[in-house]
Amino acid sequence: MTVEALSGPRFVIPYGSDGYPEAFSVLSDPPKAIYGIGNPEALREGLAIVGARKASSYGLTCARRFGKRAGEKGVLVISGGALGCDGEAHRGALEASGQTLVFLGGGCDCLYPARHRGLFQDVVNAGGAVVSEHFWNVSPRPYMFRMRNRLIAALSKATLITEAGLGSGTFSTADEALSANREVLAIPGPITSPLSAGTNRLICQGATPIIDDATFDDALFWLFGALREPLGSGDAYIDVSKEVEVESRGDPVLGEVLRLLRFGPKSLEQLVAGDGDSWKDASVTIPELLQALTSLELQGIVALCPDGRYALT
Repeated sequence: MTVEALSGPRFVIPYGSDGYPEAFSVLSDPPKAIYGIGNPEALREGLAIVGARKASSYGLTCARRFGKRAGEKGVLVISGGALGCDGEAHRGALEASGQTLVFLGGGCDCLYPARHRGLFQDVVNAGGAVVSEHFWNVSPRPYMFRMRNRLIAALSKATLITEAGLGSGTFSTADEALSANREVLAIPGPITSPLSAGTNRLICQGATPIIDDATFDDALFWLFGALREPLGSGDAYIDVSKEVEVESRGDPVLGEVLRLLRFGPKSLEQLVAGDGDSWKDASVTIPELLQALTSLELQGIVALCPDGRYALT
């Protein structure tokens, strides 16, 4: 069955040219070029969300939930466009009016799965892109999907595994993420579910467990720093790091704590130590820091993470 080609601008980014992701150039087998349809600026670092093709309602719901939540935070969602969890992750990002990037196994004119042609067009229309390392009309082959997974993992600051059984093909993306020195996040599931055996095993082996919205948000702050938050119901956004400056005017301790936290979560000891430019006029005491942190927590600007560090909310 012939599938109608996607409409939208086409681009080719050769190895070593402007726009070619640096993350690919350090691979042992980098793509000679990236072929894409849509917005070439969507070819950037983001969060990979992948999972089983034959997923349960639990896995599908989680993929869509966290795809949407990432989109709401302005984080690019990267996945493989497959049936099951991949497709739901893309749909979640689109629901949040976020950008999402689809990596295909074959060429961009050989859409697979064909039934996702409408989803892929929605991705392009929303400012994302559908891309491949293969020429436009190259038909996908089974081995190409493992090749594709290395690109998803390399371009993502972290890979979230929503649902996967032992021996699942999804594990290849987790393997590639670890090989690229990237973070692996996993959603736990019932120990009686074969579809959660893989994610539970990954957590046992050291993957970061995502147990609720709060731990997912913590991971996003840790990975991406200050994120955009919706302003009202429109499309405008405010930068959280700019907003919190207003809250700290007139209080140098609050201002310095917020400056330090914009670089990522910090423990109380790390805040006391600062970064070399901190506390120039006088040393700060732990009681003063705790008072400042309590004030910021009450304002909803700072939160205590599960690992004991403080982070911007």
